[in-house]
Amino acid sequence: MAYQHYYFIGIGGIGMSALARYFYAKGNLVAGYDRVSTPLTQQLENEGIAIHYHDDISAIPSPFLDNVATLVVYTPAIPIDHSERYYFETNGFVLMKRAAVLGEITRQQKGICIAGTHGKTTTSTMAAHLLHQSHVDCNAFLGGISKNYATNLILSTTSDFVVIEADEYDRSFHQLSPYLAAITAVDPDHLDIYGTPAAFRESFVKFTALIQAGGALVIKKGIPLQVCLQPAVRLYTYAVGEEANFYSDNIRIGNGEIRFDFHAPTETIADVQLGVPVPINIENGTAAMALAWLAGVTSDELRVGMASFKGIRRRFDILFRNEKVVFIDDYAHHPTELTASIQSIKAVYAGRKVCGIFQPHLYTRTRDFATEFAKALSQLDEVILLDIYPARELPIEGVTSQLIFDQITISNKTLCSKEALLPLLRAKPDFDILATFGAGNIDQLLPEIQYMFESRFNSTKE
Repeated sequence: MAYQHYYFIGIGGIGMSALARYFYAKGNLVAGYDRVSTPLTQQLENEGIAIHYHDDISAIPSPFLDNVATLVVYTPAIPIDHSERYYFETNGFVLMKRAAVLGEITRQQKGICIAGTHGKTTTSTMAAHLLHQSHVDCNAFLGGISKNYATNLILSTTSDFVVIEADEYDRSFHQLSPYLAAITAVDPDHLDIYGTPAAFRESFVKFTALIQAGGALVIKKGIPLQVCLQPAVRLYTYAVGEEANFYSDNIRIGNGEIRFDFHAPTETIADVQLGVPVPINIENGTAAMALAWLAGVTSDELRVGMASFKGIRRRFDILFRNEKVVFIDDYAHHPTELTASIQSIKAVYAGRKVCGIFQPHLYTRTRDFATEFAKALSQLDEVILLDIYPARELPIEGVTSQLIFDQITISNKTLCSKEALLPLLRAKPDFDILATFGAGNIDQLLPEIQYMFESRFNSTKE
């Protein structure tokens, strides 16, 4: 892209920050605005990117006032009356959404784009790791912080593959031009955008039509989607425990390990060890291995990559563990994700009592899926339910966490504000397994909860 300066409105988002890092690494001048300072924005500042935290035109660094040299990138969460956005729009600047910029990158490189209601962050990060540690290599824009690389951006000087998490929110993934693509799930979400489950699924059909001729789609077997592929686009299915074009079976779980056999169209890779031994990662790993195999990663490289994968921050992230207690954090914010995460905890720590803290994300999602959230949370031994995190939304009359709370069937449940959570946890006499769930700002409390565990249970970690 022929710009020297890149200004990001909403630079602190996980996707925006990866793009900011990408253009900065390419030698461009990069700066931006965000509403609040976070560990991620602080890291960007430490890397040399100028960021300010108040909507003020006078705070924009002077080099970025050149409307010929500067591209302005913004997120859908930025309102049209935002003064900086309004200034750029009325003064001859080119503005692009993050997704459109990613789309340009997929037209310059071979995009490996992973879509799905859930599983896409883990699958894309796994795929990126498998490629990057192999002779194929890749660039990658990730929807989470890889624990292997401590970043959401992977760069290569030799590979023309780029791994991208294809976000269905606001139809962003329709901007992409994939070479290889995967679809992990099409469970309805974002009904505030799409209106109906049918319209939501139709957006994935359109995504499949964007795959370049000569490319391929890898889709989870059984997903109810009538794909629309261009000629010369190959179609593959993947599955766990049943035959498909790519599938995993002979699963062995025990002694803190998960191993399985991976079957590709022309070979079997036996005894694959899962680096993050969580049952749901067998499915994610099968999709990631399928994409990497299609990109040319060898069987030996796949085996090494799967065993060395360390996971992603906020995806089944074990923040404290010793022989007595475990503290896990997970980004799960859709009922299907929440169910999968809770079931994984129950499988890995069979017989242990699990207390889950859940912060609902968005009023619309709470309204649309309150019953499903309650059913998922009722699998826990104890539930602490926080207030809704609104993100980009205004309140909806009658929609509160109480909608979920009233339908939770276990008796050991508490409705709690975020501010009251830490005192509540400090007053609890003991823990077995504590898990935090949600995509809101619950992550701001994680360091203090982790410190509480380390202070109270300061015996040697496993």
